[in-house]
Amino acid sequence: MVMRKDLGTAMNARILGSGQETIVLAHGYGGDQSVWDEILPDLTARYTVVLFDWCFSGAVKDPTLYDPVRYSSYDGFAEDLICIAEEMKLKTCVFVGHSMSGMIGCIASIKRPQLFSRMVLVGPSPRFLNMEEYEGGFSMSQIEQLFSSIESNFEEWASCFASLVVDASDPLSIVKFGNCLKRMRPEVALSLAKTVFLSDYRDILDKVVIPCDIIHTRNDIVVPNSVPKYMQTKIKGKCEVNIIDTEGHFPQLTARAQFVEVLARILG
Repeated sequence: MVMRKDLGTAMNARILGSGQETIVLAHGYGGDQSVWDEILPDLTARYTVVLFDWCFSGAVKDPTLYDPVRYSSYDGFAEDLICIAEEMKLKTCVFVGHSMSGMIGCIASIKRPQLFSRMVLVGPSPRFLNMEEYEGGFSMSQIEQLFSSIESNFEEWASCFASLVVDASDPLSIVKFGNCLKRMRPEVALSLAKTVFLSDYRDILDKVVIPCDIIHTRNDIVVPNSVPKYMQTKIKGKCEVNIIDTEGHFPQLTARAQFVEVLARILG
């Protein structure tokens, strides 16, 4: 494993709150740590919370941090996650990973199981591409169209994508995520989209032994309802699926009270 020094500083890592239990919050594609802002007051009142921005985020100032080769798979991200945890001297934590970060957390838990007491996976997916025996949510032609749109008109694509994946009843959250997306460099957005939408991590699920909770909305255009059920049957550790009665891929933004309530129940 290639460890990088001072990664936490470069990725804007910070610790808030002072509870006995430590929660690490990891955002997904196109986001930054601001996607957790609305639920932070509730969490920091009870827990020690670690936040950071992945190297692809527009919030990270050093453009050299994102290496397309290193991040052509989720392994590079999993190593970064372990590196940040070690820099911050975390002995054990609850990992809350949104979207792509859910699978990154699973990979990190296989590499370093003692670091994680529980995984909370928010809208995770091991594979986005449909196959005969598996519904990932997208056909190959839809994914190719997505790549083409990012390449041809990034700003317009970012606005459209945000309005698709965030619950339409929350226009402020659509704008918030859209602005996060637009802060990404277009070439990074395209490179990472290829990593995310062409990846297949179904074969690692039976190696995940840490207790897992999946949080899913009743209607997520990015991840079909069949995916959390599929993951529950494949993950080796104890795995529960929690459905939040809202739409979209960002319950932490658009169903804040429900999200915090479910998280509190999971963490006991």
